[in-house]
Amino acid sequence: MARYTGPVCKLCRREGQKLFLKGQKCYTEKCPIERRAYPPGQHGPAQARRRKQSDYAVQLREKQKVKRIYGLPEKQFRSLFEYANHIPGVTGDNLLVALESRLDNIIFRMGFAQSRNQARQIVRHRHVEVNGRTVDVPSFRMSAGDEISIRTKSKNILPIEVSLEARTRPTLPEWLALDEKARVGRVVRVPMRSDISFPIQEQLIVELYSK
Repeated sequence: MARYTGPVCKLCRREGQKLFLKGQKCYTEKCPIERRAYPPGQHGPAQARRRKQSDYAVQLREKQKVKRIYGLPEKQFRSLFEYANHIPGVTGDNLLVALESRLDNIIFRMGFAQSRNQARQIVRHRHVEVNGRTVDVPSFRMSAGDEISIRTKSKNILPIEVSLEARTRPTLPEWLALDEKARVGRVVRVPMRSDISFPIQEQLIVELYSK
């Protein structure tokens, strides 16, 4: 399945909450979900009036929400779940840590991009180096001690400058370190479940895929 390229505000409306997919604009502009608090489409208002959802529907919506937050297609998300399920630890926690450890997510967390979608573009266009080597794979899995830097020729490109100057950009997580002037960051430690503050019920995803 191809990556979604339509209006991201529709995704927020479908999940019934702001997913902050547009970066700074989500903080500075009035979100459509505030005006139309129901799913998109001609049957949206009717869906919003439904009182009871099946267990499967609740699990599916949680999975779709997390997929949309991190911008992954179903095949890639399912593959990441299988990886999380086969390594030691709690599967749900492993899944979220694996999502947070992706290169595109870390570029976003460090403030080099205003959204994960923009972060993927920056990586794809070969503006990023990991431990001194150019990496153009957004799903590249980062480890503790890895250094991320913006290539010398790319340090002053407009998207990165605008993102770093944004007053509403997210706070840098404790597990990352950043030298903003040098455009260099480092993974201090592997992220933990407690580092992820966005409301996610990962156990519902585990239950859905375990059926």
